[in-house]
Amino acid sequence: MASHHQINESSPGAPELAHGVLSLRDSVIMGIAGVAPAYTIAASTAALAAAVGLGAPASLLYCGIAMFGIVWAFHYLGSKEASAGASYTWVRNSLHPLLGYLAGWSMIVSALVFMVAGTIPAGALAVGLVSASLANNVVVVGAVGIVVFILMIAAVGAGVTITARLQVFLTSVELVLLMIFAALMLLHGSRIHSFHWSWLSPTVFHGPSGFFAGALVAAFYYWGWDVTANLGEETAKPKSNPGLGALLGVAMVFCIFEVFTIGTNIVLTSHEITANAADVLGVLGQTVWPGLGGKAIVVAVVLSTVATLETSIVQVTRTLYAMGRDGVLARSLGEINPSSRTPLKATILVGAVPLVLFFGALFIGSVGAILEDAINAVGLQIAVYYSLAGFAVVFSYRHSLLRSVKLFLLAGLWPLLGSIFMVAMFVVTLPNLNLTTQIVGIGALVLGLIPAAVYWRRARLSISLTALENKRLPTLD
Repeated sequence: MASHHQINESSPGAPELAHGVLSLRDSVIMGIAGVAPAYTIAASTAALAAAVGLGAPASLLYCGIAMFGIVWAFHYLGSKEASAGASYTWVRNSLHPLLGYLAGWSMIVSALVFMVAGTIPAGALAVGLVSASLANNVVVVGAVGIVVFILMIAAVGAGVTITARLQVFLTSVELVLLMIFAALMLLHGSRIHSFHWSWLSPTVFHGPSGFFAGALVAAFYYWGWDVTANLGEETAKPKSNPGLGALLGVAMVFCIFEVFTIGTNIVLTSHEITANAADVLGVLGQTVWPGLGGKAIVVAVVLSTVATLETSIVQVTRTLYAMGRDGVLARSLGEINPSSRTPLKATILVGAVPLVLFFGALFIGSVGAILEDAINAVGLQIAVYYSLAGFAVVFSYRHSLLRSVKLFLLAGLWPLLGSIFMVAMFVVTLPNLNLTTQIVGIGALVLGLIPAAVYWRRARLSISLTALENKRLPTLD
């Protein structure tokens, strides 16, 4: 980590990412796929209901308001510099190299944890469509999940255009199915509760701890849209389309989340939600459309899970690529494959690490327990790098904020409040989480300081040797 603003570019003539091949439509689709609405609802509803009960719609509302502040931060930071490293690069350049490193590392950890947690239900749901009994078989579920994950690694390694085409198909089918079931759910009417405006009120929470416990899960709901920023260098109009794609994508998933969360309160009991923690949408589908039709929503969850595994891989590989390019991680990670125009070595690494962790995760507890711990651990990581990005945009635009109301609100006040929200969520919820979540959430951040120290020492040594050589060179008058 040499100097504050030093960015080590690739050597002249070296292969680069495929610039300008993604459109605004691709950015919107990627933003939605990164959030994975169907998977998120299926896997996270039980955790959110456990935290705040009927206040789930309120948690998503208030966390959504704060999250939009971070989305605006990414938009304005990206309008200054499109970078595959996204938050890592922006925080590094605006605040400090170490903070930038922590932003990048927390992004990497959050995605790796999610890949492990997401692969398990992907396998279980896919197997469940064929045989309900085999869905409880650890070996079968694990094998199918691994095959799905490897296929996504291959798709990302093949090139960003193939990745985008696959996402357009997967996410379009997912959205159509979600809209059909949203309509069926609303037409079904009240089964357990009638809608009440208190579900959206801040008074529904039991104090600040309850509010932020719900916010931690809600942050996981929205997480993933920032893949559009990691693809900035590969997007047409790189200083505008990635940010606009994220804004449109988050607006769409916000509406989907509110409709389905309110619908869940109306249609399902708390026991039904708890007993089906890994797939609440499957139960919801059978309630509003019993029989074969109800299984269609499970197809949406499978497609959503596959899609978000792919976007998670994209985010990590691009972040590793940027960090390798800058020399804060192994420089080989910053190399681009000439044929696919992707960071292939980073992609292979991203494929190997989750597979190792995946085998351990299969045997540590139930799917529901794994998901709840993973969601909370990812929420902690999200809070770190999203809050740093919010502070970075305020610092980056500090001399321009008073020039217009728009800049003051969207590049200043809103991102600042979003960052404060994320920090408060981290501080308030951390003491209340179980030991496993704390170890994954905090221990992974601390672990990241080891490679940071190694590469910082190498950078300092390189600078010292260069300075020594320069002193030995004869000067020309």
